[in-house]
Amino acid sequence: MTIQWRRMAALGLAVGLAVTACSQQTTPPAASGTASAAPTVASRGAGGDLKILYWQAATILNSHLAQGTKDYDAARLVLEPLAHMGPDGKPVAALAAEVPTVANGGVSADFTTVTWKLKPNIKWSDGTEFTSADVVFTYNYIKDEKTAATDANIADGVKSVVAVDKTTVKVTYTETNPNFYQIFVSGLGNIIQEKQFKDYIGVKAKDAPGNQAPIGTGPYKVVQFKPDDVVTYAINDNYRDATKPFFKTVTFKGGGDATSAARAVFQTGESDYSWNLQVEATILNPMIQASDSKAVFVSAVSPNVERILINRTNPDPALGAKRGEPDQPHPFLADLKVRQALAMAIDRKPLADLYGGGLAGEGTCNIVTGVPEYTSPNTASQSICKFDLAAANKLLDEAGWTKGADGIRAKGGKQMSIIYQTTVNPLRQKEQEIVKNGWTQLGIKVELKSVAAGTFFSSGESPDTAAKFFADVEMFTNGAESPDPTNYLSGWTSQEIKTSAGKWSGNNYERWSNKTYDDLYASLKKETDPAKRRDLIIKMNDLLVTDVVLIPLVARKSPVSGVSKALKGIKANPWDSEMWNIADWSK
Repeated sequence: MTIQWRRMAALGLAVGLAVTACSQQTTPPAASGTASAAPTVASRGAGGDLKILYWQAATILNSHLAQGTKDYDAARLVLEPLAHMGPDGKPVAALAAEVPTVANGGVSADFTTVTWKLKPNIKWSDGTEFTSADVVFTYNYIKDEKTAATDANIADGVKSVVAVDKTTVKVTYTETNPNFYQIFVSGLGNIIQEKQFKDYIGVKAKDAPGNQAPIGTGPYKVVQFKPDDVVTYAINDNYRDATKPFFKTVTFKGGGDATSAARAVFQTGESDYSWNLQVEATILNPMIQASDSKAVFVSAVSPNVERILINRTNPDPALGAKRGEPDQPHPFLADLKVRQALAMAIDRKPLADLYGGGLAGEGTCNIVTGVPEYTSPNTASQSICKFDLAAANKLLDEAGWTKGADGIRAKGGKQMSIIYQTTVNPLRQKEQEIVKNGWTQLGIKVELKSVAAGTFFSSGESPDTAAKFFADVEMFTNGAESPDPTNYLSGWTSQEIKTSAGKWSGNNYERWSNKTYDDLYASLKKETDPAKRRDLIIKMNDLLVTDVVLIPLVARKSPVSGVSKALKGIKANPWDSEMWNIADWSK
């Protein structure tokens, strides 16, 4: 889960129309008015309890240590960034008085400094004053390697963050940075309170009581948190807008599965908002279209891609402490021909059909999607992007992996056996079966493994977390959180490789290292010419695809949520948390 920001107007990048087109809300005809305006009269607490259902339960509420979207979203009711990233891919002031730009003098002409003016008189939920010192502390907290912040890459290239005065913060980059909104904007830019976390920076970060009950500036405060189950919130009486939020309390329930979450919002009305309805289209469509449906389906074209990650390291438990470390190459996935064969043995059509053939996602061979300008036109013609079992078998033959009497390929006395893990979800288990069918026809032994989402997307001690990646391949969805994928693409640089010493906190799950890619990323970080940036982004996408670092499967829409017909103020946003404007929700 990474985040990145797009600098738009300052360089006049030609994606404004593309971004607008990518952020449309999708609902049945009768629900065209879902994103209604919030009440204009004073209405704080006029509503009862808002029931939000995330079938993947939150496990931590400090977003800087979070491993999953559900944790970021649960934290967002309490913690806020200086600016949200809006549905159109442009920053929207939150704790900031305004969004800094070149035009208003907040961004220097050489794109090396950004000066943020904070809203005055903001209070934390405990009644203490929010100041620039909290912003500076948040930066120091994130950048400390021993903190092992999962969003540490937002501090990459930042030379300093200085409090000019109580309501002014100046960010200085080490060099020209065309992606200058990379820090303090959207979900990974949440500001935490210095008073609460000052004694829990570095190695003590994981032990902070505030990880379970952060003090925030957002519309709500935590009343009770049962990790991997439920969070209950009440109104933050110190919230800056006296007319908001509308709902007196929020119950953020986790657990169950996507299908039951869909039923809860469309059929029974037990849920006001059901998240991430990754449900097979043949089951979901009838719920949406039923005449007595209690909700509407909300979605937007997004950069999120369901992908299979390929482990370059050896996950064998016999290696002990060296398991999954970069100096332990995988016994057969390190071979390009093997990875190519795996890619060619996957039929994306039935995978896309599971997502409704466009309702919630479409097949893709690109990892950078969502903004047409940055979507590579080169991959579709590549052989690795075409379903071809004969060619895949030929590649494995050429690599020296021959079929034995039992039909399983082996080389040097070792059988080709793959452990393929993902989260527990009926749709994902069907995806696994489709992929397994192709790989089995290649003569590969495939063991399917399903892990509870609360464990898979956690930073706990379990060996089954996605971060540790103690399997041969694993599958999940993520994507850029801005139309500019710069920081997202940093997730495959060498410096982001996950290791036990780094507490598995980097974003390079695959443990892939490639100098050409690192050099392209270094160029992208400082390139200001829009056309050249586009070319660099496409080259990086193509290198990830052709070297089969991972296998893109489905370009998913996001959000894909069910929203009660009575709920107003929802604005589908593919670039930020689904909870980004919860202060504006009402009934």
